[in-house]
Amino acid sequence: MRILSGKYRGRVLLPPPKQAQTRPITGRAKKSLFDTLGERMDDAVVLDLYSGTGTMGIEALSRGAAWCIFAEKDRKVVARLRRNIEAVGAGSVTDVWCGDIRSTLRGRLPGLDRRIDVAFVDPPYADARRWDWTRAQANIFAPLVDKLAGDGTIVLRTPKGLELPTDLAGLTVMRTKKYGGMIVTLLGSSC
Repeated sequence: MRILSGKYRGRVLLPPPKQAQTRPITGRAKKSLFDTLGERMDDAVVLDLYSGTGTMGIEALSRGAAWCIFAEKDRKVVARLRRNIEAVGAGSVTDVWCGDIRSTLRGRLPGLDRRIDVAFVDPPYADARRWDWTRAQANIFAPLVDKLAGDGTIVLRTPKGLELPTDLAGLTVMRTKKYGGMIVTLLGSSC
């Protein structure tokens, strides 16, 4: 788990504990995704949901994001996430939310004084396969849409073979890319 580009390039991050449900994104997929996002990282406000040990959010900060909020419920993973943030010196431009995203996101987002430019939504595959999409829409995607910048992007990572609903809080699929056993979908507001 290495930062690929930017001011933290080459820094090695602590991986999740062995028993954790998190699975870091592969280097090839991460490089491709961030190359696609490109200039969207410049001074961006980033939300990294189901962040694990922070590889996506820290990569975003390394590539020019101004602020990143990490959200993770596994306390052992959060401890490593905090160590990774400290190791790269990003404590002053980050916040860490602990707890179950599905039950806390709706209450946390209204308190933000900024719009979200990029949101990474990367639930554990076992959870995503069991998602009640109506609840996910109400508790995750609709609140994100309400706080998303006009040209903001939601990056959804799911296991291959998982069908997304045709209407997901009014979001439009901008791009879909398969990497091995995962699918990365870029979603934007249709307004």
